[in-house]
Amino acid sequence: MSRIGKQIIEIPQDVKIEIKDNVIFVQGPKGKLERKINKLVTIDIKDNKVSFSIKNENNKKERSLWGTFASHVINMITGVTQGFTKTLEVNGVGYKVVIQGKDLKLEVGYSHPVIYKVAEDVEVKVEKNQIILTSVDKELLGSTAAEIRAIKKPEPYKGKGIKYLEEVIRRKAGKTAAKGE
Repeated sequence: MSRIGKQIIEIPQDVKIEIKDNVIFVQGPKGKLERKINKLVTIDIKDNKVSFSIKNENNKKERSLWGTFASHVINMITGVTQGFTKTLEVNGVGYKVVIQGKDLKLEVGYSHPVIYKVAEDVEVKVEKNQIILTSVDKELLGSTAAEIRAIKKPEPYKGKGIKYLEEVIRRKAGKTAAKGE
């Protein structure tokens, strides 16, 4: 049994949810989202409540999709009402980030600046050494943040690179600790 899938989700006042041709549409004050529904999961909308069900509760694949789609719909409702935010921090001497139109120009220790094209549905702000990403789509926001972080991952010796704001980098001792005589 899926604990998340069994839960009945309350639909807020300003959110509209509808299902057409195996696609669920969620619309709210911050935007619109849509997601294709797997045929193994049944979604019912009644009296401002969304419930999920599957045909065979003994099938492992159906049980996993049951909770997954419930989580997707919860994230969609949260996204169109509140939105999601991720903050990245750029650390390093001479490292800087600038917004050029809709693109990010990152100077992070390479011989050339790196231009990153940000997705349409993601808003970007740069404040000092922080990149603030906001979006209604949690999945798109997470993948965008991961791609930006992958441009220059933080290294363990000095901590230079791009990291999530709440991320802790495990530091290593340098060569002087290895000599130890």
